[in-house]
Amino acid sequence: MVDLDQEDTAPTTLNMSAKKKELMSTAMKRTSEWIFSQEIPSDVTVQVAGVSFSLHKFPLVSKCGYIRKVVSESNDADVSVIVIPDVPGGAESFELAAKFCYGINFEINTENIAALRCVAEYLEMTEDYAVGSLVERTEAFLNEVALQSLAGAISVLHASENLLPIAEEVKLVGRCIDAIAYLACKESGNDIAMSSTISNSKTVVDWWAEDLAVLRIDIFQRVLIAMIARGFKPYALGPVLMLYAQKALRGLEIFGKGRKKIEPRQEHEKRVVLETIVSLLPKEKNAMSVSFLTVLLRAAIYLETTIACRLDLEKRMALQLGQAVLDDLLIPAYSFTGDTLFDVDTVQRIMMNYLEYETDGSHFGYKEEDGYISPPLSDMERVGKLMES
Repeated sequence: MVDLDQEDTAPTTLNMSAKKKELMSTAMKRTSEWIFSQEIPSDVTVQVAGVSFSLHKFPLVSKCGYIRKVVSESNDADVSVIVIPDVPGGAESFELAAKFCYGINFEINTENIAALRCVAEYLEMTEDYAVGSLVERTEAFLNEVALQSLAGAISVLHASENLLPIAEEVKLVGRCIDAIAYLACKESGNDIAMSSTISNSKTVVDWWAEDLAVLRIDIFQRVLIAMIARGFKPYALGPVLMLYAQKALRGLEIFGKGRKKIEPRQEHEKRVVLETIVSLLPKEKNAMSVSFLTVLLRAAIYLETTIACRLDLEKRMALQLGQAVLDDLLIPAYSFTGDTLFDVDTVQRIMMNYLEYETDGSHFGYKEEDGYISPPLSDMERVGKLMES
């Protein structure tokens, strides 16, 4: 619980204007409390997102620059109705801002801090109008509490997705992403996440990967790019990408017969998600399992992604073809007729890519330092038996 009634003690070095502002703020607070306690009739109605709030001008104008300007600039000497459009967080966040103006205590937490910070900015509840403003209080909570933990930073970032563009304007999104990138590297252990071996890092990030899966795909992409910029090895992000893909692509009938029609908007969203995930896949061999790559390829064909996306997945599968089983190559050619024909052309391209890898490991941009190793004889034998099947 954050105590919103507690006023900060002014340093002795404050100049006279700052001291005067603090004394006025204290007086306004006491007046607001008196108005509230005496049940004085409302003198203004504030309408936000279709909800009407019966309030009092004095406590509002004392801490809210937006409302102060509306009242002072109005041609009506006695403004009785104020309509505030596009309030971040809607009526719920405005109600908390109004409580702040009245000095009513309420809890600030990781679920409401994003909306509070944005509504404070929108309503101009800054130090220019009152000492201990809502902007100051929300900034303190962000810096001292919310952005100090990985779960908190992800929660705030997720809430910020519904508060754009103002969440970007107050740099809330960017700060959350930076905090997540830093804390993820720290929590996972840089010595593991940045190690040179893939096998040691596969399960490092599993525990927080599910938390990241709630993010919107464009925000999720920015988080992963920020993590890599901080030194996180791309192949260590494999579990994160896998969990996100499983969640985002849930519901696709990629194993059933035929291609069922889905709502166009939903199909477009899933297509964007899939293409973004593929663009983020690590290049290193064995960073992702063949079975997972197969699921992505089936989904790519089902959703009719770009040719580049599908070819990329085919090349990745070819790199690890020796680990594949027969089911991995039974890729349906989806249709709306209810018939399921296997996509022979795709399998042939995967096989041709594999044969080219055998003779030239760097042909598709996979160099030896990226984890490519020329296929051993046993690997080639497995591929041969697989194709005979």
